[in-house]
This record gives sequence, C-alpha cells and structure tokens, in this order.
Amino acid sequence: MNLKTLKKKIRKDFGNKYQVTASAGVRTVTGESADWNEIISVCSMCVDKKHGIHVVNDVKFTGAEIKPMRLPAISDNALEGAAPDVLIIGGGISGASIARELSKWDINILLVDKESDLAMQASGRNDGEVHPGIDLSKGSLKHKYIIKGNRMYADVCKELDVPFKRCGQYVCFDQAAIKPIIRLYALKRKFVDGIDDTVVISGEELKKREPEFNGSFKYAIYNPMAGCVCPYGLTIAYAENAVMNGAKVSLNTAVTGMKVENGKIVSVSTNRGTVKPKIVINAAGVFAEDIAKMAEDRFYSIHPRRGTNSILDKKSGKLISSIASIKKLEVNSGHTKGGGLLNTVHGNILAGPDAVETWEKENYATRRESIQTVFDKQRGTVPSLTERDIITYFTGVRAPNFEEDFVIEKGRKTSNLIHCACIQSPGLTTAPAVALDIEKMAVEMLGNVKKNENYDPIRKGIPVLREMSAEERDTLIKKNPDYGEIVCRCEEISKGEIIDALNSPICVPTVDGIKKRLRPGMGRCQGGFCSPLVTKIIAEHQGIPVSQVRKSGADAVISFGKTKGGESR
Repeated sequence: MNLKTLKKKIRKDFGNKYQVTASAGVRTVTGESADWNEIISVCSMCVDKKHGIHVVNDVKFTGAEIKPMRLPAISDNALEGAAPDVLIIGGGISGASIARELSKWDINILLVDKESDLAMQASGRNDGEVHPGIDLSKGSLKHKYIIKGNRMYADVCKELDVPFKRCGQYVCFDQAAIKPIIRLYALKRKFVDGIDDTVVISGEELKKREPEFNGSFKYAIYNPMAGCVCPYGLTIAYAENAVMNGAKVSLNTAVTGMKVENGKIVSVSTNRGTVKPKIVINAAGVFAEDIAKMAEDRFYSIHPRRGTNSILDKKSGKLISSIASIKKLEVNSGHTKGGGLLNTVHGNILAGPDAVETWEKENYATRRESIQTVFDKQRGTVPSLTERDIITYFTGVRAPNFEEDFVIEKGRKTSNLIHCACIQSPGLTTAPAVALDIEKMAVEMLGNVKKNENYDPIRKGIPVLREMSAEERDTLIKKNPDYGEIVCRCEEISKGEIIDALNSPICVPTVDGIKKRLRPGMGRCQGGFCSPLVTKIIAEHQGIPVSQVRKSGADAVISFGKTKGGESR
C-alpha cells in the first residue's frame, strides 16, 4: 500500500505510537513500545515487496534490555596493519563458501569470525536440510537460488568430502477434501515455479515407503531432490578448502567499528587490530544489520527468530528414512511453527525447529514449550515419536528481515561493500549458488585480478573408521596404531582421527571443536565417557596442561584446579 494509506492504517490500529518515513526505497519505523511482537507486526505492515521497499526498524524497545554483542576475551594486535583484498565478516556457511569460491583467484582473502570456531551460530544450529523449494514462488531471491543451489550439492559435497544424501521430502495431508487444491498447488510449483521434481503420491504409496507414518494420511507432496547434510561439517570443509588455496581465517575476531570516507570503507577495527581491506563482504548473520550500520549502508533490519531442534537416539532411525511433516491447509504467520522430522546424514532423527520471534540475538537457551510444540505437531506425522528418545537438543537464532528474503547486493551508499545478509532458511541450500554470484561481484569490484593457478577444489576429509571395512581399518591401524585406540565408543572415534583434526588446516583445539569435526560426544552418553579422554589428547597435542583446554571459547573452562589427590578437576 502507498505511504499515506499505510500511515492511516497504523494510526487506526496502534494510535500515534509509531511513525513511518520513506526515503530512497526504505521505510523507517520509529516510536517506542514494550511489546516486541507488536513492533514486529507494525514493521511487517510496512513491507512492499512489489516495489522492492525495505523496512528499517528504529523503534525503541522498552520491554527488556537488549544486550550488546558478546565479544571474544582475547585482545591483541595479530591483525594490525593487515591489508587484504577481501575481508569477509562471518564464518558461517555464507562466509565460508564465499571464501572458497574467491580462492580461485590470486587475491588476499581474510575471513574473520568473533566466535572460537566456524559455524557457531545459525550455520551450526539448523536441521541440515537441503530444501527442494516447494514452498517458494518465483520473484524472490530465495527462489532464484534454491534450484541451482540444490542441484550443486552432490558435486560440492563430493569435492569437499562431506557426507550428503538425497533422501526426499514428504509434505503429508490427512484432509481428503482439499486434494484438488493441493494438486493444483503442486502443478503450479512444478510447471510455473520450476520445482520440477514435485509429484503427489497416494496415502497407500506413502505407507509403503514410510511404514511408521500416520495411517490417516490421504496423500503427500513428494520432492525426491530434497536432501540433508551436516551443516557445520560443510561450513568447516568450505573454509578448510579456502585455507588450502591461500585464504586466511581469523577466529575470536570481532569487528567493532569502521572508518568510512567519501562512501568507502577505509579501515575496519577489530579486537585484534585494524584491518585495511579493499573490499568488505558482510556475511555476519544476525549481526549483518550492525555491520551495515558501521559501514553507513543500513537499508534493512533483522528481527531474530529462535528455533529449537531435538536430536533422537540412533535407535529411533527406523521411524523415518526421509524428511517429512504433517501439513494442514490453514492461515498462518508465513513461517513454520512445528518444523518437521529429518533422518540426518549420521542416522539420528532430528525433530524441529519451531519459530519464535525474539529480540535476543545470542540467547540459545532451550525452552520446554519449544520441544513440546514440535513433538505435539510431529506425532501427527509419526505417532510413535517420543520425547524419551531425545539425547540432546539445541536452539538457533535465524536472521530474517521484514521482507522475508535475502539481501544479496553491492552497497547502496558504500562503494566497496557487498551484502550477503538476512540469510535464513533455505540459506544452507542456496549457499553454493549465492557464493558464485558474490564471487562475481567481488572480482568485478576488484578489477584486473588473475586466476589462482594452484587452485584445487578437492579437500580430503579425515578418515572415518566406523564407515570402513575390517580390512581397511586393519590397514590403517598397521600404519598408525592411534587409529586402533577407540576414544568415543558411541560414535566409534579413534585417537588417530582426533589427532588428524588437530592437524587440519583450521585447528580448533577445544572439546567442542573436535566434537564438530568428528562427533565424539554426540552419541547416547553425550560425552560422559569420552570427553575427559578428548581433553587429555588435546592437551598432549598442544603441549599444554589439561587445565588450559577449553570446552569452546576462552571462558568455557573445563577444569578448575587440583583435587586432594593432585589430579585436575
């Protein structure tokens, strides 16, 4: 709606609490409120996708304290004076994939992330689904990249030696009366929107394929191109391949400010020194808006959305071999509330996520009601689903804007800036394709750059003993006896594999760093047996006392001192 009509509607619904101004394709909302969901509603009303208008939220939220970004404990001058051609801010799937694609070129690349490891926020806290795009219509950036990104996965994962499986997705219905509507919807997706693997199958066929599914399902939309991947494993592999090809990664590195002169970023301040890049790529997840503001190029706002997933014991793997969810034809808010079920690449069932608006960008606490919401809904998909099989759960925070679409473009006011922002689902799926376009933008912006003649797209992962034959294991153990010493019984991880991870291109010598690369601690006992052993191996490899080994970041202390017997505790 036009601005005049919009203002009238806002005054009618909310009185004079909020004001809206418009300038250069942006509507800015101001005012004051203690109701976060009301702020979301007002800003969402201002969206105008037809005319490409973005919404900026400048409403003062008085309902709670909005905490500042958490900063690393470390402070040094390790990066002082660095002058990379490209500075990538953010070590999630977006930043890591961009770094790898840019490493095809003979340029200096620096990727920074404020966390102690890669994929510590949204990229390590999602369900790992490679989406088929069944819920996307033409016209959005999400749709533009979804098909290409999906089709790239087999090749990308083969090059990076990352497990990936096309397990297919079922959207299941128990409402027989709406089948004609669903058939039309599926035909539109297939022939108009280009999601060409879309088919509708009968309830009988669905039951044959997935015997544990609800017997009341009348039919389902099926997309065989849907798949799953380990999201943090892929992010790490992308970054490692980038480093193998000459890029640099600096963890525990937070961007704290920028100097902008004449519409150009001159320098970037961090807790590890001042960097002077030619180009900055903003892939900072929930903090992308903050980076845009530092760069004097803020034209969108992010409203964080929390989602919780539960992981079930592998014994429940028989419940589903694919990705699925029950669906009812109803009016909703436009984003999922009870997620779905997914059989991961590691054989666990993952249930979730839900979707809850929040003002907290870094609160990963898991709430009982989130788990309950997911299980209450997904028991409609698999009736025998039970919370008793949960071995762990985790919460992530997504980074949507009010337009519910990506921002993939060059800076509007700042000439040496590229935004890869507002990335939420299906951002994992689209990342390979988005990275190629960001690569093109950056190379064009740099001008006159040469190919990296030594570029190698192949990254060989750490040997996975549990997937080897007895003969293959025997050969490996004979070469290195460390592979014969099992540290994690649940996941069958050896000491040799842990040492390989510590010798990898991006060494993160923490218990969680090893866990993300190899899975010790991800089994039924959740590290009760193996964590002390992993800690000891890290200490020995790094030549440090056990007391200095951390679970994750510098403040994640594992042992606090000596016991009476002299052992660390």
